[in-house]
Amino acid sequence: MIIRLAEAKDINQLIKMRWDTTIEFDESKKDESYKEFEGECRTFLENALNGHQWFIWVAEDNGKIVSHIYIELIQKVPRPGRVTHPFAYMTNVYTIPEYRNEGVGSKVLSTINKWIKENKYEFVIVWPSDESINYYKKNGYVHCTEPMEYTPS
Repeated sequence: MIIRLAEAKDINQLIKMRWDTTIEFDESKKDESYKEFEGECRTFLENALNGHQWFIWVAEDNGKIVSHIYIELIQKVPRPGRVTHPFAYMTNVYTIPEYRNEGVGSKVLSTINKWIKENKYEFVIVWPSDESINYYKKNGYVHCTEPMEYTPS
């Protein structure tokens, strides 16, 4: 299992995974046009992978992406007397069904937590589903007023 940042070669797999996760949790979307979605998603992913705002972490097993987490860096407005570091917004957290409950997602999240700390990002914010709260808790995230956040120590 390799945990790494996504590359252009991963775009087709990432598009399919985004489609699959949407359909898994909202079957009413299965009648939408995959072709239209694919074009929009491809443009997003190409821009994301060529920029410095989005970081897409993947777990790869024998050439197949089995899990991913998307991170968007949010720049903060500078404040006098304080070094300003961005914070991270986490979204599109997904592991394909046959790899769930094997620690794959936690390995990706652990890699991200280390990356967050190394880069001195202020915190991570995520809006968990009810089903995913324990996953985040066991990986160092705590409830705040609405979202959850991770503050590297």
